[in-house]
Amino acid sequence: MNYLVAVLSDRIQAEEAYTALEKEGVPTEQVDILGNGYKSADEYGLIDPNQQARKGAIREAYWLVPFGFAAGYAFNLLTGIEILPIGGLGNHFIGGLLGAASGGLGAFLVGGGVGLTVGSGDALPYRNRLNEGKYLIVVKGKEELTRQATRVLRSFEPENIQGYAE
Repeated sequence: MNYLVAVLSDRIQAEEAYTALEKEGVPTEQVDILGNGYKSADEYGLIDPNQQARKGAIREAYWLVPFGFAAGYAFNLLTGIEILPIGGLGNHFIGGLLGAASGGLGAFLVGGGVGLTVGSGDALPYRNRLNEGKYLIVVKGKEELTRQATRVLRSFEPENIQGYAE
């Protein structure tokens, strides 16, 4: 399945492009308009970068928090640092909790930060354009169909036109 995404500046241009695609024989069930008054990014299924970042942070936390606890416990055990005057085992446990907290912070920063910047692919720029009030025409189908749609959509001088292969 191939996808073609064109960014158009306003609603009138998007509707004209949709009509032109329809006149060229592109099946309307394979063409979607995204924007104000049409499908939203969530309805169409564009990845939400915040949700991807949250998933990445949770996935990282599953192994960083226990590893941080073990590392903090071992560090305190080896160095014998007295955090509070509560005895050796209590200090080792507090060292483990501090290590677990460090692991959680690492999961939040690395898993969440990387997920926010990298995990969304091209979905974030498209979401930003929709938030600016622009419209997207998405054509999905075989390669021949997307080539035909590209020829039609180029006549509307879109801000951006990009093809994707699944």
